[in-house]
Amino acid sequence: MATLFNNLEYKITKLIVEHSLRDWLEISSTDVVIVGAGPAGLTAAKYLADNGLKTVVFERRLSFGGGIGGGGMLFHKIVVEEDALSILDDFKIKYEETDIKGLYVVNSAELMAKLASGAIDSGAKVIHGVTVEDVIFRTNPLRIHGVAIQWTAVVMSDFHVDPLLVMSKAVVDATGHDAEVLSVVSRKIPELNIRLLGEKSAYSGIGEKLVVKNTGKVVPGLYATGMAVAALYGTPRMGPIFGGMLLSGEKVAEIILSDIKS
Repeated sequence: MATLFNNLEYKITKLIVEHSLRDWLEISSTDVVIVGAGPAGLTAAKYLADNGLKTVVFERRLSFGGGIGGGGMLFHKIVVEEDALSILDDFKIKYEETDIKGLYVVNSAELMAKLASGAIDSGAKVIHGVTVEDVIFRTNPLRIHGVAIQWTAVVMSDFHVDPLLVMSKAVVDATGHDAEVLSVVSRKIPELNIRLLGEKSAYSGIGEKLVVKNTGKVVPGLYATGMAVAALYGTPRMGPIFGGMLLSGEKVAEIILSDIKS
C-alpha cells in the first residue's frame, strides 16, 4: 500500500490522460456524432450503438437530460404517451398509469439517469463540456462529413483557440430549441438551402406528432431530432411531455442505420 501511494499524484494524472486520449483517438473518426445529450439524443445513441455503429454524444454542459431535469416548472414529474412506453421499457424506466387514458407519468430524475446509462451501457460514448461550433463539409457531392469541436470552457472564456475536427458518417442535431448545428450550417453553407423557421407557441398534441413526423435527414450527412426539428420546420412546442422526443430519437436512429448500411 505504501508503494501505491508513492508519487500518487503523478499516477492519477497519467491514468486520466492516457485513458482519455485512448478514447479520443477512437472518437476522431466515428460512425455517428450526436450533438446534445437530451432525451432524443440519448435515445438515438442507444439504438445506434445497439446496432453496432460507433457513436459519440457531445454535450456542451456537464450534465445529461436537456430539458428533462426541470420537469414541469420544477415539479419532478413529466408526462409520456402510450406510444413511447416500449422505449421506456427498453431503458428499464418505470412509469405510472394515470386516470387520463394514454398518458403516463415518469420521474424526471429517473428518466435522465436511465437514458444516459442506457446509451452508455449500449456502447455509446458521451463527452461532456464540449461544444460543436461548426461542421466539416465536402463538395461534389455536397455533404456534411463531421464536426468542429471546442471545450465549452474555452467558448465561455471567449479565448481564440482553434477547434479539433471529428469525422463521421452522420451528424445529428439534438441540441433542442436552438438547433445549434442547423443554425451554423444554414449560415455558413448557404448552398444547402437550410432555413430555420423557428418553433411556434405551444400546441402539445400537434407538436408531439409533427416533431416525430419531421424527424430525419435534412441534407446528406446531417439529421435532426427532438426540438431541433421544431425549430427547423416551425412546428409548435409541447411543454413537459416527452414521448415525442423519445420517438424522434428512435426514428432518427432507424433512418441513419438504413442510410449507412444501404
